[in-house]
Amino acid sequence: MPSFKPYRVPSSGKFKLSKIDPGETPFAQHNEHKQHEQLDDLAQELDKLQNMLHAESRRKVLLVLQGMDTSGKDGTIRWVFSRTSPLGVRVTAFKAPGEIELAHDYLWRCHAMVPAAGQLMVWNRSHYEDVLVPVVEKWIDRKQADLRYRQINDFERLLTETGTTIVKCMLHISRDEQRERLQERIDEPDKNWKFSRGDLDVRKKWDAYQRAYERALAGTSTDWAPWHVIPADSKTHRNLMIARLLIKTLKDMKLRFPPADPALKGIVVE
Repeated sequence: MPSFKPYRVPSSGKFKLSKIDPGETPFAQHNEHKQHEQLDDLAQELDKLQNMLHAESRRKVLLVLQGMDTSGKDGTIRWVFSRTSPLGVRVTAFKAPGEIELAHDYLWRCHAMVPAAGQLMVWNRSHYEDVLVPVVEKWIDRKQADLRYRQINDFERLLTETGTTIVKCMLHISRDEQRERLQERIDEPDKNWKFSRGDLDVRKKWDAYQRAYERALAGTSTDWAPWHVIPADSKTHRNLMIARLLIKTLKDMKLRFPPADPALKGIVVE
């Protein structure tokens, strides 16, 4: 299996997003039919591991999905967790903050949604929106952005020190691929609901967002909560890579079912 190392953002603070080709497909090495079979197998394996995490009910896993519009956050959740029990998986989508959220610090709404013991939580967007949009729109300056990077690192350190394993994935697509996906949302009636005219305004700021992502990834990829950049022009590759990364993460945790109650020995159900 290919290594995740080339796609892990170093904790040195030095990183170039442009060095990773969004069209790469190292984790999709077979034809499309075989890839879908592999994804189904991985989804079933993920279900078994998640079941152990739920049964153990001690540790937690947080999957953070970030990416430009149309990068596939919804699709990732739909396919990677297609075989997983909803009992132990929770999904939260972070949208523009409302009045109550704006009355608190920017991490308040995120801390309220961290996984509980035994849960695998998925964040569709996250606290990283607060070091992307405000940076591009110039609502905060470079010094304030750096301060937020440090605060985020401290927040994530707190989570990891209290039993949460954090998996952060930036879904990396090309500008051309985004154009095609946005056009699909316009041309196909059943996808119109996904499109907003505001998406075109954001697209005009593509380069600024790429720079903001690059700085945020470099400033917040740590030993305790590293970033992985996921080449995502291929939807199937994106799903395969994230599924494999999650499975590796769960296996590395060496999960175990809780020991059986000794009092159960010898009981016969009639």
